[in-house]
Amino acid sequence: MDSFIFLAFLTGAVRAASCPGYRASNIVKTTGVLAADLTLSGNACNVYGQDIIDLRLLVEYQTNTRLHVKIYDAALDVYQVQEHIIPRPASQNVSESDAALQFSFEEEPFSFIVSRSDTREVVFNTTGQELIFESQYLHVQTALPSNPNLYGLGEHSDPFRLPTERYRRTLWNAESPFIPRNSNLYGSHPVYLEHRGSSGSHGVFLLNSNGMDINIYKEAEGQQYLKYETVGGVLDFYFLAGPSPLEVSKQYAEVIGLPAMMPYWTFGFHQCKYGYWDVNMAAEVVANYSAAEIPLETLWGDIDYMNLRQDFTTDPERFPLHKMRELVQTLHQRSQQYIMMVDPGIHRAQNYSTFLNGEESEVFLKSDDGSNYLGGQWAGEVVWPDWLAPNTQKWWRNEFATFFDPDRGIDVDGVWNDMNEASNFCPNVTCNTTQFDDPSVFPIAPTTPPRNNTGRPIPGFPADFQPENGSDNKLGRRQSTNGMMKGLRDRDLFNPQFTINNHRGAMSDGTIYTNISNADGTVQYDTHNLYGVTMVMASRQAMLARRPQARPFVLTRSTFAGAGTHAAHWFGDNNSTWADYRVSIAQLLGFSSIHQMPMAGSDVCGFNGVADEKMCSRWAMLGAFMPFYRNHAVIDAPFQEFYVWPNVTRAAQKAIAARYRLLDYIYTAMYRASTTGSPIVNPLFFIYPSDQNTFGIDTQFFYGDALLVSPVVEDYSQSVSFYLPDDVFYDFWTLEQIQGTGANRTLDNVDWNDIPVYIRGSTILPLRIESANTTKILRQNDFNIIVAPGKDGKAAGSLYLDDGESLEVENSYSDIRFSWDSKTFTASGNFGFATSLIVKTVTILGEGGPITQQGPWSLSGQFEFTLS
Repeated sequence: MDSFIFLAFLTGAVRAASCPGYRASNIVKTTGVLAADLTLSGNACNVYGQDIIDLRLLVEYQTNTRLHVKIYDAALDVYQVQEHIIPRPASQNVSESDAALQFSFEEEPFSFIVSRSDTREVVFNTTGQELIFESQYLHVQTALPSNPNLYGLGEHSDPFRLPTERYRRTLWNAESPFIPRNSNLYGSHPVYLEHRGSSGSHGVFLLNSNGMDINIYKEAEGQQYLKYETVGGVLDFYFLAGPSPLEVSKQYAEVIGLPAMMPYWTFGFHQCKYGYWDVNMAAEVVANYSAAEIPLETLWGDIDYMNLRQDFTTDPERFPLHKMRELVQTLHQRSQQYIMMVDPGIHRAQNYSTFLNGEESEVFLKSDDGSNYLGGQWAGEVVWPDWLAPNTQKWWRNEFATFFDPDRGIDVDGVWNDMNEASNFCPNVTCNTTQFDDPSVFPIAPTTPPRNNTGRPIPGFPADFQPENGSDNKLGRRQSTNGMMKGLRDRDLFNPQFTINNHRGAMSDGTIYTNISNADGTVQYDTHNLYGVTMVMASRQAMLARRPQARPFVLTRSTFAGAGTHAAHWFGDNNSTWADYRVSIAQLLGFSSIHQMPMAGSDVCGFNGVADEKMCSRWAMLGAFMPFYRNHAVIDAPFQEFYVWPNVTRAAQKAIAARYRLLDYIYTAMYRASTTGSPIVNPLFFIYPSDQNTFGIDTQFFYGDALLVSPVVEDYSQSVSFYLPDDVFYDFWTLEQIQGTGANRTLDNVDWNDIPVYIRGSTILPLRIESANTTKILRQNDFNIIVAPGKDGKAAGSLYLDDGESLEVENSYSDIRFSWDSKTFTASGNFGFATSLIVKTVTILGEGGPITQQGPWSLSGQFEFTLS
């Protein structure tokens, strides 16, 4: 936090200190519930708005490990997140005496404490500074222990363990090229996990979508605090007792929803670039991967394919529809997939059917005078879908059904929602949107082909696969209905007195203006952070309408809490630098372990800038051990496909071969995430919660719970020093046993196509016998089971099998549990998935080297063997 911002922070604190707080009265307690009135305790201070005099307090002991504390306005005028966007978890109304967390409070001035029932340890304490609840400003803070271990609080490019002095996290979704540090980025997740070592972990989730600053700071005398300051909404807290960090993560999933189960093929390797000139070049990329013997699962279409950058169109010369259909049909014949981008900005053009259909259905956001609200995006002057309007889902579904029709359109396998913060090319509210339709000011398509583009055959594709020769915005505001939790009247929706630290500037800069109202009476001032997640909800439903029995795959840039129940996420427009290579690990740890978005990853080798061979080699190896694995670059970046450089080619071949052999291990972890909330990627302290050396590590991670990944992270280095906990490990590549000592281990001469990976003792890994060019072929390969005994000689693991794509598998799945008791190996569990697959071998690791037991054993039923 720079000195100017910190001075503003101190000034605000002085003003807030003069506020009277609230007095509790009419306190009613029933089983598992406490309710009270909160009344302003003195003269209003009106720090950044109008103090709300009458509030309500609701405390619910919802489960043994979850406490709900909600403070809201008595009149129910203040905006609350709509339940159809984030459904609320049901309360079991457990007895206070059975709850792991206890709520206590002072009546005047009102403050509250949340503490553990068994140890009385305080986990949240608002004592000492009065609650402020105003029309455009909420303020509450909690005391923290000295030098706390805090994680989460949305998408950022800062360390995984958050700084604790003069640190500010701003939650306001914004397009953020080059992922700037100490800034708000693409996703707002107002949840944090605090880990206190042997005394346990807890989580705090504030269900509030308004723009906010969360300050973590230390006073001069050493006391630490975490302070929330929001521009609106209510205080809707969920406290999660843990006590382990893994249990906190799973308890958070119970609040915001379990992640969506992903199709098997989505764990393959993906390739994209903004800047593939035509359909022929796209096909060439596929052929080049095949020629380089690098497995490619999915090709992606960026906005290049569109006619004039308009959704649901193809460029008639460079990407004609019949050639696009041929491309996708050929990919499908090769057991490969195709995914296309769909942006939210809809071109306002009278010859564009998507716009006309939407206009007829009244699905676009409106300005105060009832005209379409206009902005700028890739297509030029655009309108924006109102995802809360009653006809929007039908319109969106119909556009998907027509354009992505298997028989007449492009039969895509997934969809990509970009620019959905929403990103608006208007820099501020003085924007003249007509400029965006002037090609001399805003060119919307490349005009010069990169090279001679005719007459070249493409291996693996049909022989004839050849290329074809004034703004209506008003700055008024709408009013909403009283008592409907839609938002207070008469607020300054452009320039609230309290200003969040949005790196783009004012809250309306570079996005949909905050005064624009939604069809349900709410305004973007309150719902901005939900725009992306409501778009992916609509896209997921539209994909389901196309293929009702198949799991939809939607990738989104913009996220909010709960987005993982609908979509996967990539970490936006990063840079081709070593720094962003390192940051990708911390970002993945946050989204997988804290934010419950397990299917996540970064643009491998970087999106912006110029990638080089050595960095891309390292990133190709690292990306293979992340759930979402895609190479992607901007239009003006040099080509960085894995086959461009010899070193990267070798790295990719090795990395993808290992990834594909491990794919069922990761698919099993995805199943656990979707059914229990267990993360696919774990920080080291999730596995070793009492080891203080692990608390700050964010350049290593566990892929699943068995594989410790410790990449080389220093620029152009072939040496890496990493932490190896006091435990038994086995080198993944050589199967050699290694004893961790709870200290750093240094490896030198780490080749550019290598990455240190270790199997944790006490785990069992199911591996395919060999890799394959596509996941469809991979699924035909049998298994080798790797047993990695722990210190006690025992090990356990599991394997989940289904058809890889059905939305509802019912009983047609196998969930097989493997165990090793130092002598006997046992496979038991559910065997509902019909398969001819077998376990060919079981390899048992140990100090004396691996011992391989020959099979085969069928995966259709229980089996066991004992070593003599």
